[in-house]
Amino acid sequence: MSPERDNATSVTEFILIGFPNPWEIEIVLFLLFFLIFVATMIGNILIIILISSDYRLQTPMYFFLCNLSIIEILITLTVVPKMMQNFLLEWKNISFSGCFIQSYFYFLFGTSEYVLLAMMSYDRYVAICYPLHYTTKMNGKVCISLVFASWVSGFFSILTPTVMKLGLPYCGPNVINHFFCDSAPLLHLACADIRLIEFIDFLISLPIILGSLLLTLISYIYIISTILKIPSATGRQKAFSTCASHFTVVSIGYGTSVFIYVRPSQTTSMNLNKIASLITTAITPLLNPFIFTFRNQKVQEVFMDFIKKLTDMIKQLE
Repeated sequence: MSPERDNATSVTEFILIGFPNPWEIEIVLFLLFFLIFVATMIGNILIIILISSDYRLQTPMYFFLCNLSIIEILITLTVVPKMMQNFLLEWKNISFSGCFIQSYFYFLFGTSEYVLLAMMSYDRYVAICYPLHYTTKMNGKVCISLVFASWVSGFFSILTPTVMKLGLPYCGPNVINHFFCDSAPLLHLACADIRLIEFIDFLISLPIILGSLLLTLISYIYIISTILKIPSATGRQKAFSTCASHFTVVSIGYGTSVFIYVRPSQTTSMNLNKIASLITTAITPLLNPFIFTFRNQKVQEVFMDFIKKLTDMIKQLE
């Protein structure tokens, strides 16, 4: 750290305003989000166990779902525990380094998730539009490469703006009008001209969010066009059912992120931003296991077999 940075930066911690409420309501919110947190962890961990342990789910689609559950767990762990802690504390602080670490990993996991959702739309495109070539086009090597690409894109796209924000002077105030260290409210606490970094944030979020969304939309245009050509109603319904869950999650995820991040300036409607962020950090990770997998007949069969095996094991131990 340079001497100039030392002299300019007096902030050693930040205060997260979150959702200011009376103490009684804060307790209720803590209990609510504790239940959401536990259900999210159990749901996503169970999905990972089922997909990893049963041969019936050893397909590209479930491989991507397994990685999506991993990302959802990581996003939840990055934001929700600190938010729950602050419900119980009068002094809702986070250290200077802790704030930037939280911000970096939140956007790393979030970016990786959007790229992964685009990869999943491509997987559905190949499965429906080119079913005879699906096993060759989406082989194990290709699937691993696509998942690796989603992580690499997240790592490098978020690294540069985070380093630039870390290099800014922060001399006060230190109050963040959010429940976690989001980019815009953190950036606006810097004692410097932030227009360049704001613009870089915008330029990065534009291709990541809108680019992956465009790929998803193009894939679905071809998917729907192909499905409508299927002669039997049963065949069309089955094809639509394989895409409905993915499309639901895509709609929630992209809708909230476009609202929050794909704007040149993000200073307005902070309360609405907090609510939208709450959806992506707490609600979507909870819903994904149920939207994507527990409504799936094959997953239900595997789950029931898993429960039966677990019950038999418990009986043997008794």
